[in-house]
Amino acid sequence: MTRAAAAEPHVLVAGPVSTGGLSRHPYYAVGAVLLGSLVANVDSRVFTLGLPDVRGGLALSFDQGAWIATAATASQIFIAPAVAWLATVFCLRRVLGIPALVYAAISLLIPFVRDYHLLLGLHIVHGLLLGTFVPATLLIIFRNLPMQWWLPAIAIYAIRVGFTLNAGVSIAGFYVEHLGWQWIYWQDVIVAPLLALLVYLGTPGDPINRGVLREADWGGMLLFGSSVAMIYAGLDQGNRLDWFGSGTIVALLGGGALLLIGFFINEAVVKRPWAHAEILLSRNIGLALLAILLFSLTSLSNTSLVPNFLVTIAQLKPEQTGPLFMLGAVAPMIVLLPLSVHLVRRYDPKLTLIIGFAAFAAAALLGTRVTSAWSISDFVPMVLLQSLGVSFTLLPIIIITLSNSDPTRATAFAAYIQVMRLGCAEIGIALMTTWLRVREQTHSNLLGQHVASGDADVVGTLTKLKELFAGYGDSLAQARSIGTLAGLVQRQANTLAFIDGFWLTFWFALAGLVCVALIGRAPPGPFTPKSG
Repeated sequence: MTRAAAAEPHVLVAGPVSTGGLSRHPYYAVGAVLLGSLVANVDSRVFTLGLPDVRGGLALSFDQGAWIATAATASQIFIAPAVAWLATVFCLRRVLGIPALVYAAISLLIPFVRDYHLLLGLHIVHGLLLGTFVPATLLIIFRNLPMQWWLPAIAIYAIRVGFTLNAGVSIAGFYVEHLGWQWIYWQDVIVAPLLALLVYLGTPGDPINRGVLREADWGGMLLFGSSVAMIYAGLDQGNRLDWFGSGTIVALLGGGALLLIGFFINEAVVKRPWAHAEILLSRNIGLALLAILLFSLTSLSNTSLVPNFLVTIAQLKPEQTGPLFMLGAVAPMIVLLPLSVHLVRRYDPKLTLIIGFAAFAAAALLGTRVTSAWSISDFVPMVLLQSLGVSFTLLPIIIITLSNSDPTRATAFAAYIQVMRLGCAEIGIALMTTWLRVREQTHSNLLGQHVASGDADVVGTLTKLKELFAGYGDSLAQARSIGTLAGLVQRQANTLAFIDGFWLTFWFALAGLVCVALIGRAPPGPFTPKSG
C-alpha cells in the first residue's frame, strides 16, 4: 500500500502535498496530538462554563463578557481553516510550538488585566493562538506519523470532543470552588509549554516550503476566515440581540455571507486555489460533512440539554453534576475507545456509525420522559447511551471522510473540516437555544391558560402556599404565594421545553442514520477495513 492515497483514481485530490518527514519519536508525536486537541477543547469548555465567574473576577458587564467570549471563538474559527496550509509551508514546529509558548504567556497575563479593550484584544490573540492547536495536531498524524499509527491517533483526536465536553463540567467546578477562577487561564501556563516540548521532540524541523509560499492564495484565506468568523459571531450573539431585529446581527450575517460568496468566486478564478470547492462535490464527502453536522446536533442531548436541565430545573452547580459526567460519560468513553478503533479497523465504518447514531436516538427517547422531579441518578442510563454515541460516531465519520479524500493533500480538506468542527457546534447551540426559548414561551402561554384567577385548584394551591408563608405577614405571604406558583408554572414550562429539545435531537439522530445509509463504499486506501 502506498502512502499517498492519490494513487487511487477515484480519490479526490486538492491542495499542495502535506506529507513531511516521519517522526523519529512517534510517542511524542501522539502525545502532542492528544495534548493539543485536549487543550483546545478543555479551554473552550471551561471558559464557557466559568464565564460568570470570569465576568465577576474581571469586573465585566454581561454584555462585555458575551462579546469577549464571542471574540475569543471567532478568532479561532478565523485562523483554523488556514492552519493546515501554514503547517505545510512553515512546518509544525513553527506553527504549533511557538504559538503554544506565546499562548502560555497571554494566559498568565489575562487575569491581571482590568481594561476592557485590552482584555478584548488579548482574548482575540488568545483565540488565534488556540485556533492553531486542533488543526495542527491533526496534521501531525498525516505529516509525521507512520501509516500504522494513523487510526489510533485519529481515534484520540476524535474522542477528545466528548471527553472534554463532559469532563469540563468537573474541571470548571473544581477551579471555581477550590483554586479560583484565574485557573481557567493559568492551567495553560503549565500545559502549553509541555505541548511545545512534545511538538519539538515529536516532529522534524522541516524547511520552509518556499515554492508553496510563492503561490499563496492570501485573498482566499482572508476571505474564508473573515466570512466564517463573521457568521459565527452573528450566530453566537443572535439570541442575545434578537436575531434580525438587531442591525449588528444583520451586518455580521449578511457581510459574512457576501464574503463567503467572494471566497468561492476567488477559488474558481485564481491560478492556485488554496481550498478549491471541488472537494465538496464528492457525494461521500458531502454526506460525511452532513453527518458531522447531524452529530453536532444530536449530541446536544449530551452537551447542552442534560447539563442545562440540571442547572435550570434541578438547580445544581457544576461541581455537583460533575461526577455524573465523569463517571457516566468520560470513564465509559475511555473503555469504549479501543472497541471503536477495533470495529473501524475490521469492519465497514458505517456499521460503527450506525451504532453511534442509534445510541443517540435511544438516549433522546429516554430524555422525552424527563420530569421536573428527575434527579442526577435518573440521568445515568441516558448519559451512558450518550457516551456510547460519542465513542462510536465521530471516529467513523472522520475515517469515512478521509477515506474519500487524499489525506496526504490535506490543506483543502482541512480548511472545510475545521469550519465544520467549529461551525456545526455553534449552529447547534444557536438552534437549541432558540428552540428552548420559543418552546418555553409557548408552554408558558398554554399552561397559563389553565391557571386562571378564581379557579378552585388555583385558589386551593395559593391558600396552602399562603399558610407556609404566614410568618411573613398577610400581604407578603400573598405575594410570595403568587410568586411561588408562577415559578412552578415556569419550571413546568421549562421541563416541557426540554422534552421538546430531546425530541428534536431524536429526529436529528434518525436523519443521521438516513445519511449513513446513503454513503457509498470508499475506494481502497489506508483506512480500508482489514478482515480476519
